[in-house]
Amino acid sequence: MDSLLTYISIVAMMVIIPGADTMLLVKNTLSYGPKAGRYTVLGMATGLSFWTLIAILGLSVVIAKSVILFSTIKYLGAAYLIYLGIKSFFAKSAFSLKEIQAQANTPPKYSSRHNKDSFMQALLNNILNPKTVLVYITIMPQFINLNGDVNQQLIILAFILTFLAVLWFLFLVFLIDYAKKWMNNSKFQKAFQKSTGLILIGFGIKTGI
Repeated sequence: MDSLLTYISIVAMMVIIPGADTMLLVKNTLSYGPKAGRYTVLGMATGLSFWTLIAILGLSVVIAKSVILFSTIKYLGAAYLIYLGIKSFFAKSAFSLKEIQAQANTPPKYSSRHNKDSFMQALLNNILNPKTVLVYITIMPQFINLNGDVNQQLIILAFILTFLAVLWFLFLVFLIDYAKKWMNNSKFQKAFQKSTGLILIGFGIKTGI
């Protein structure tokens, strides 16, 4: 029981510490509204589920032992973060609060496109993030009893990670949406959009190094 509480504490800290997922969530929620933010969270959760399946199949060990394969994932992830950062930095304009509210009255196709983009961005960002792989390879094995059902334990640990991540990021979506009325300033949004782009680029370069 003590080891499980230790694992929860470690994972909770990892989830709360701002990273590429956090910046992507903030960008999508501010730009396209809370629904896009929730789709971003769904993409993250799907990405974690993907790595859980990979870990259960034992492929995470193969990835850990293959320098070429791990490096490929690492650099693809870095390139994708840089791409998102550049795209955000050079975006022509950010959405104002009025435009976001007016989006509810636009055709569903328009809204769905942004939701789908938010989901895919988060999914790819999570799948191509080598730090996610490291969680399954380095942290989870420390809390697995080899005398028990390894896969069952892995599923439980992965579920805890996913649950905490979803809970925290949904809270962030609510917080960002609530605070948006104080952020309804075009200059602030433009500056934030560019700074978010630079941070994502920075995460990409740091990940690639």
